[in-house]
Amino acid sequence: MIGPNPEVARTVQQIIEFVGTFTFAISGIRMAAAKHFDWFGGFVCGFVVAIGGGTIRDVMLGATPFWMTSTIYVICSVIALLVYILFAKSLNRLENVWLIFDTLGLALFTIAGIQKTLQFDYPFWVAIVMGCITGAAGGIIRDVLLNKEPIVFQKDIYAMASVAGGLVYWLMMTLGINVGLTAIATFLVICIIRFVAVKFHISLPTLRNEQ
Repeated sequence: MIGPNPEVARTVQQIIEFVGTFTFAISGIRMAAAKHFDWFGGFVCGFVVAIGGGTIRDVMLGATPFWMTSTIYVICSVIALLVYILFAKSLNRLENVWLIFDTLGLALFTIAGIQKTLQFDYPFWVAIVMGCITGAAGGIIRDVLLNKEPIVFQKDIYAMASVAGGLVYWLMMTLGINVGLTAIATFLVICIIRFVAVKFHISLPTLRNEQ
């Protein structure tokens, strides 16, 4: 397999993590607002969503959690809080705004998780698992904080969209395609799968407890 240029991959990863932090933080803050949390509670919820999956990934990889190496991730979460405070009415008028931001965060952090795992020279199947953890675990923590059933365990296609994106990333890297194009294609695949699944109510079969 032809690997991506390390410097290019690192730059792409940083950009993805910055944007992903903002979108996931907005998602968490939006749902905290629905539960009538105060500003601090909203920030905590947004920040946990933004850094939760990446923190678990980095601990499993034996790396310093990414948000501890730069203040930009805290700043991104603060900006997300301010944006929501200032434009809450406009954002809430948008139908399914939480779905949009949550899906964007899922796609972006899935890619970031895959790229970082590959930098540690793990096999690609591990990178796909880590991408899924990076993208989905923050949402699980958010839902637990909000006393909600985690969306990843419901019938909606969520984590499987992340896995599908990881497989696309693996295929394109195997073919030696540019890491930037690979990241864009992976992002689009995850978003399309998630949006189509929600729009047309496509889901995985549920487990049945029949005696």
